Amino acid sequence: YPHIDLNREEDMKKKLLLPLLLSLSWGVCLSQSFPSKPLKLVVPYAAGGVGDVTARLVAQKMSEDLGQAVVIENKPGAGLTPGMEYVKNSPPDGYTMVIAGNGQALARSLFKSLPYDIVKDFTHVSSIGTYDIALVTSPNSPFNSIQELLKFAKANPGKLNIATISVGSTQNLSAELFKSMSAIDITVVPFKSSAEVLSNVISGEIQLGFENFTPMMGNIKSNTIKVIAIGSSKRFQGLPQIPTIAESGLPNYEATSWNGVSVPAKTPAAVVQRLNKSIQLALEAPSVKARMLELGVTPRPSSPEEMQEWINADIKKWGTIIDNAKIEKQ
Repeated sequence: YPHIDLNREEDMKKKLLLPLLLSLSWGVCLSQSFPSKPLKLVVPYAAGGVGDVTARLVAQKMSEDLGQAVVIENKPGAGLTPGMEYVKNSPPDGYTMVIAGNGQALARSLFKSLPYDIVKDFTHVSSIGTYDIALVTSPNSPFNSIQELLKFAKANPGKLNIATISVGSTQNLSAELFKSMSAIDITVVPFKSSAEVLSNVISGEIQLGFENFTPMMGNIKSNTIKVIAIGSSKRFQGLPQIPTIAESGLPNYEATSWNGVSVPAKTPAAVVQRLNKSIQLALEAPSVKARMLELGVTPRPSSPEEMQEWINADIKKWGTIIDNAKIEKQ
């Protein structure tokens, strides 16, 4: 490096800027050669679920764009911990990614402690899609709209139940949010699985249910379950005839599951942007769009900044719901 006289103000500025310039230069060099080997996409839940299937769809298209294999590795566990901790401790070079989203935002409020911080330990690349949650009932139910449901619930406090999967799940918290915002006396009943939720709602044992579209698509097509409304802010493209809860009588209600791709903190910005571009291209592919809609998923890419904002908003929103519902931390 050129001689620097630390007694001179101008050379002092150069000394302070030198590490930054070297860092930026390294990041540019890395991004120009990136990727030069296969990449890994860690899925922090079991294989076979809709999130896993969606991740594989995106990974396949990213492989085609990047010219390197994007290998899926499932690392399920409570609090999504094994997968998140693994990626947190991986080199920040873009070669190890993880599926992240509202699940990690929820975990932050549901667990007393976690070995990772979804905000500080990761750089977020792009969201992938939203998983619409629907308020459903039996085909023989008298409820055909949110207005009818709310009218009955207010006239008959304590008479209605809502089935969801386990306490602290997005479906369960969506029901708690509905209960809170509508100010009705209704009981939220958690079950162990989506199959139990659907069987109890279809049979009429439980009057209502909150569940993702994916496990219900067959029931919806066969008219063995009735969808009253969905929790997202916009109608689902795959079933545009179904209204949102917000437009049906409960303004500002919004509850969805979603996920995206994150990498370890301090991954060079140029690498993050390259991965973001690849995810955007994958989600624009007609075959990916069509398959995601079949699964009940709405493709939704974002900028890195938008994904970070989404996570921050979910931490605040669902943390409040969890506190109000008095859900005990694990």
